[in-house]
Amino acid sequence: MLTLITKPEEIKGAVGEIRAGGTDLHDRYRLGVSSGPIIDIHKLPYTDITQNADGTTTIGAMATIDAVGQNPITAKGYGALAKAANGLATPQIRWAATFGGSLLQRTRCWYYRHPQLPCTKKGDAVCGGRDGHHPNGVIFDHGGCAHPHPSTLAAALLAYDAHVRTTEREMPIADLYGDGSQHDRDHLLHQNEILTHVTLPAPVVGEKTAYFRSMSRFEAEWPIVECSVRLVVRDGAIAAAGIGAGGISQIPMRLPNVEAALLGKPATQATLEQAAHLSAAGANPLPQAAWKVEMLVGTLLTAMELALAD
Repeated sequence: MLTLITKPEEIKGAVGEIRAGGTDLHDRYRLGVSSGPIIDIHKLPYTDITQNADGTTTIGAMATIDAVGQNPITAKGYGALAKAANGLATPQIRWAATFGGSLLQRTRCWYYRHPQLPCTKKGDAVCGGRDGHHPNGVIFDHGGCAHPHPSTLAAALLAYDAHVRTTEREMPIADLYGDGSQHDRDHLLHQNEILTHVTLPAPVVGEKTAYFRSMSRFEAEWPIVECSVRLVVRDGAIAAAGIGAGGISQIPMRLPNVEAALLGKPATQATLEQAAHLSAAGANPLPQAAWKVEMLVGTLLTAMELALAD
């Protein structure tokens, strides 16, 4: 059964899994992980990308990932976000998948995606990956689920201090995911609560940006580690920094200790290297994923080097 929603108020009382672009949900149905009715929201009118009078920018959750990467507003004013959007998945997926869907997608862990393997996010008592096979597991571990959060764009939005708006409330992007302690959740929206818009602060003139992912093949692969970087350099020193990282924890992460280490320091290779090594501070990796700690350091260093060269 399919329920088509054309206005947000129509979702009240609807039963089923929500589908926007469908690139994640269709995969889960094919694998036998999801079944039952669907609530189709693809006709909701949240496709706008608008720069507001106060300089902020609002992006509708139904905008495609390709639109976020290619729109002049984002490409010019929010380079780290646009580069992350252009760098994920394949062109075909970016044309179909929605911005909001990318933020709310389910974990890509093979224990979740296999209908016969145990997973807390399917309602099982244990995480199969924690005591099983987890070489791409978390390195900042909050317990429960062993697999990193899958959203590339969420990590980029953390670096921008973005806020999200839903049919019920408005909140910082970090609050959409919480602190990682709710192990059966990939996000903290309520049942039938719809993400409608994301708002970013006004662009910073002269900002240098980069997005870099480490992965096991050249393209169309989920990242091992990924980093979005914003740097502002004035008079040879780093005046502002925003660092978001993915592939390392059950939630997308911002790295404030790295940002603090950059502020006021000369924009040199030595500064970047010292700051990159701080990204591993506090890491408590799962045993098979310990190799990813150095991968984080290297990935972040490369991303910062690319940003300075921007």
